[in-house]
Amino acid sequence: MDEGLARRLGAQNARFREEGVYKRLNHLEGPQGVRVRMEGRGEVLVLSSNNYLGLASHPEVVAGAKAALDRYGAGTASVRFICGTLAIHRELEGALARFVGAAASLTYVSCWNANEGLPASILDEEDVVISDALNHASIIDSVRLCRAQRRVYSHSDMVALREALRETRTFRTRLVVTDGVFSMDGDTARLPDILDLAREHDAVVWVDDSHATGVLGPGGRGTAEHHGMLGQVDLVTSTLGKALGGAAGGFTAGPEEVVDYLVQRSRPQLFSNALPPAVAGGALAALRWIEAHPEAVARLHGNTRYFRERLLEIGFRPMEGDTPIVPILLGETSKAILCSEKLLDRGVFVTGFGYPVVPQGTARVRCQISAAHTREDLDFACDAFRRVGVELGLL
Repeated sequence: MDEGLARRLGAQNARFREEGVYKRLNHLEGPQGVRVRMEGRGEVLVLSSNNYLGLASHPEVVAGAKAALDRYGAGTASVRFICGTLAIHRELEGALARFVGAAASLTYVSCWNANEGLPASILDEEDVVISDALNHASIIDSVRLCRAQRRVYSHSDMVALREALRETRTFRTRLVVTDGVFSMDGDTARLPDILDLAREHDAVVWVDDSHATGVLGPGGRGTAEHHGMLGQVDLVTSTLGKALGGAAGGFTAGPEEVVDYLVQRSRPQLFSNALPPAVAGGALAALRWIEAHPEAVARLHGNTRYFRERLLEIGFRPMEGDTPIVPILLGETSKAILCSEKLLDRGVFVTGFGYPVVPQGTARVRCQISAAHTREDLDFACDAFRRVGVELGLL
């Protein structure tokens, strides 16, 4: 390897340490849950996981993964179109489509791959993608890889979206894409307005529902159900790695014609091994559990309201929203990382986010609530926040 490259990157890493923005990985010694053992720390309360329903270590989900592992083995050793398609893939894809109100779905090894494989497969130079400015990095990169033209509208600005649709009226297909829940701010897409504008201008709507699947709506079916519009979104992508068991994998759901075309032409699906059997089995078990336990989704919403109210009582001002993502803006990246380290010293594991994950000057600690948290857990976390807030002069 060129020694100059290693020296340059090593110097940059040293600078990150000096500036207080260096990211250190914390190693957990057991399954993901509300309370876990962390190497060198003992037991900590987790307040930064996508484990929204507590299913990552749930016995039924683990049993589903084990059963699939026993029946189908460790992996497919092939891509789907060669010899890597298992019966459990078809079963999972049918369940996912029904869950989000679509006709069909196709699984991928990650939602990043699902997003990457969508616009590049179905659009070309005659088409345009119109994207919210705060969409997830996987959407941004997928649009960059696509040959279609692109427009970006200001976050949740419906006037700007209308203008973009007017300006692109001569394109063959106009694909409007938005996160369902924006992962860094925790706010929800203005889906009814987006769908109204899309129908008015004959455009297609794609929603990445990764932080909404299993989270929003009475049954956890996502942003569309949250707004009473289940089945009205043209294309949905989402993940299996958050509320649906927390393992890995993603999917695209939509009309049968679109999904069938992705089977034929989507490069991340054509050139990547199929979803591992254990992941498919665990996700399928998670879906069945959610459908049987809508009270867990209600408990998640109740925990979120309670935590927000407690933070306000203490004196913090979290960003507004009604999702389990509760960010507290601190400004500088070094301050967010220091705050997260101080919280960890008090037994609360919550991550500080800064540039390049969020724009410069908008660093934050991002709390994420789970249905598995008890009120005692949330009170413990809030007490730690109060003490650290006083110590760092945030309150």
